Amino acid sequence: MSAPSRLPTPWLPKLVIAPSFILAFLFIYGLIAWNGYLSVSESRLLPNYDFAGLDHYLTLWDNERFRVAMTNMLIFGVLFIGGSTLLGLLLAILLDQKIRAEGVLRTVYLYPMAISAIVTGTAWKWMLNPGMGLEHLMQSWGFAGFSFDWLVDPDRAIYCVVIAGVWQSAGFVMALFLAALRGIDDAIIKAAQVDGASLPRIYWRIIIPSLRPVFFSTVLVVSHLAIKSFDLVMALTAGGPGFATDLPATFMYAMAFTRGQIGLGAASATVMLATVAAVVVPYLYSELRTKKG
Repeated sequence: MSAPSRLPTPWLPKLVIAPSFILAFLFIYGLIAWNGYLSVSESRLLPNYDFAGLDHYLTLWDNERFRVAMTNMLIFGVLFIGGSTLLGLLLAILLDQKIRAEGVLRTVYLYPMAISAIVTGTAWKWMLNPGMGLEHLMQSWGFAGFSFDWLVDPDRAIYCVVIAGVWQSAGFVMALFLAALRGIDDAIIKAAQVDGASLPRIYWRIIIPSLRPVFFSTVLVVSHLAIKSFDLVMALTAGGPGFATDLPATFMYAMAFTRGQIGLGAASATVMLATVAAVVVPYLYSELRTKKG
C-alpha cells in the first residue's frame, strides 16, 4: 500500500496567496495613500510633492462647480436610492405572487443590470432628446402641446440621470428582495390569513418588516453605486448643460484630466472616499457587533 499523502505545511496557503495580497495592497491602498498625498501637495499639471496643506480642500469648497456637484449628489442619491429600492420591492412583491410567465418577467426586469451604464446612458439620451425622442414621438402622434425637454433644462437634467439610474438598478434590487421573500416561511402567511388578515396587510405588517436586513444591504450597495456614478452621467449628459449635472466623480475627472488641476482632482477623490467610508464603515461596525454578540 502506498503511504498516505502528507498534508500541506501551514505556511503553504499563505505563500500561495501572498503575491495577490501584496499586489492588491499596493495597487489599492498604496494608490489611495498616493492620492491622499497629492491632495495636500502643490500638484497642478504634473505631480509636485511639495506640501501645500489644505489649500486644495479650501479651494474645493469655494468652487461653485463642486458645490453644484455635491448638491446633485444629494438629489441624485436620495432619489436614486429611494426609487430603486421602492420599485425593486414592488416588482419583487409582484413576482412573489407566482404569476404566469414569471421567468420571462424576471429576465426582462434584470436585463437592464446586464448592460453597461454607457449603453444605458446612450439609450436614454436618445429617448429623452427633445428632437428625436419622447417629445418628438408624442408630437408626431398629434399631441402638439406635449413637451419633455428635461435633458436640456439645467434645472431638471439631473432628474434624467435619476430616471436612467433607477431603470438600470431596479431589477438588481428586485432580485435581492425576491430572494428574501422566497425564504420566508409560508406557514407565517397562512397563519395570518387564517386570522383574517388581507394580503396587503400581511405584507405591510409582517413580511416587509422582516426584510430589514435586506433593506440595509440594498441601501448600502445602491449608495455605493450612487456615490461613484460616472459613466452613466458622461454618456447621458456629459455633465451638462454646462455643469448642471456634474457629480463628484465627473468633477474629479474634469479637474484632474482636462483642466490640469491634479491636486484639486485628488482632493475631490478623497472627499468621495470619505463619503463611501461614511456609508460602509457603520455597516461593517454593525456586522462585527452582531457577530460578537
